Amino acid sequence: MLAALILSAGASSRMGRPKALIPYRESTFLQHLLDVTRHPKIGVTRVVLGAGADEIRIAAKLDPSVVVVNREWEMGQLSSICAGVRSLAEIETDGIVLCPVDHPLVSASLVGDLVKQFYKSGKAIVVPTYNGRRGHPAIFSNSLYDELLAAPPEKGARTVVWAHASNVLEVPTGEEGIVLNINDPEMLRHISESDKE
Repeated sequence: MLAALILSAGASSRMGRPKALIPYRESTFLQHLLDVTRHPKIGVTRVVLGAGADEIRIAAKLDPSVVVVNREWEMGQLSSICAGVRSLAEIETDGIVLCPVDHPLVSASLVGDLVKQFYKSGKAIVVPTYNGRRGHPAIFSNSLYDELLAAPPEKGARTVVWAHASNVLEVPTGEEGIVLNINDPEMLRHISESDKE
């Protein structure tokens, strides 16, 4: 099985409030990602929190078993990935589905397609692409856990992707959401207006 890692540890300084709790289609960014990663092959979920961890955990009514608190969240996204991977040490997983909370505009069908292609292809990394641009969520095989844990913080998981360029499967999609980083009020207004059209 796979583990879904929803990364929501940042300070959301540009947004001015926790991105995890931003309303989206009668839900929130975080709840939407929890919903779309419900899949028969995804048997474990971890929500990695950092800044505002208690506020998010309580407001989102998260089960304590899914919460991982990254005390080093200021070190960047890789520190959250590492915290999530370490939390899986006692669990046998085939890989991780990385879902940054500021890339919430993805569907359950896309997640299902990525999971299917991961198992079908045998590739170590599976990423969706929109008009040739890579986005999120991405799947990393368990064979790469140690490399993710050892990657330089300033370069993050991209270092691992670059090191395994020949072992990456790109999955084209028509979902622009995979490349939309919703990290400030202006971008939020843009997607809210697009939703109404």
